[in-house]
Amino acid sequence: MAKALPNRKRKNYLIKANKHLYRYSSIYFVVFSLLALVAFWSSYYSRLWAPMAIEVHFHGITMTLWCVMLIGQAFFIRFKKYNLHRFTGKLSFLLVPLIIISGFNIAHFTIENIPVGHPARYYSSALMFNSIIVFALIYGLAIYHRKKPLLHARYMLCSILPLITPISDRIIFKYIPSLVSYAPVAEGIRMVPAIGFSLGQILLISLIIWDWRKNKQFNAFFIVWIPLTIYHFSVLYFYQYSFWQGFTEWLMSLPLS
Repeated sequence: MAKALPNRKRKNYLIKANKHLYRYSSIYFVVFSLLALVAFWSSYYSRLWAPMAIEVHFHGITMTLWCVMLIGQAFFIRFKKYNLHRFTGKLSFLLVPLIIISGFNIAHFTIENIPVGHPARYYSSALMFNSIIVFALIYGLAIYHRKKPLLHARYMLCSILPLITPISDRIIFKYIPSLVSYAPVAEGIRMVPAIGFSLGQILLISLIIWDWRKNKQFNAFFIVWIPLTIYHFSVLYFYQYSFWQGFTEWLMSLPLS
């Protein structure tokens, strides 16, 4: 009996810590979605009825639905609407493939306007294509662990991390232009996404530290950190290597848009 008390205390402590994760994840997703709305308001949401390429609408609709789904899923769990959570989760089996297709579609559509051989072409391909790959990987891990709620929740929480820079870049350029000068420069390119990468790294490392201190766990958040960091590295450095330039040209030769 003397040994059972510490174990029970530990279990209650873990339950309390993870309740905080569930409670605040909904706020996390709402803030992310509001920032996305602000970032894309002038270029997309305020001109939905204006003439616009189908690639832009396809990507905009799928990503908007993803934000709505994340918020809904978090609130369904918080208010114990488990059947709705499971049903909406099954809808993601349809939505996520569309997000991946639309991501490759808009990336191809955007990059084909950058001249072959220009460093921006290869920098942009790493920025756009690799973000979709890392997003798909994190989502895949979340689905693989869907019967382990605490792991599943952590991976879903991380699913937005590869998607930060489209938001951070637009907010910086439109509302905080003074930050642009702090971004590194390479081949004449001001790499403003590096600021968004720094924010993503701070958020994820904070979650890693929190999970270790509160739960003595060193799994999901750290696992996500590895591909996310490789993605960040690829954007900042791959553009200068011939292997990436060749891979980009192969991707651009495919009928993706």
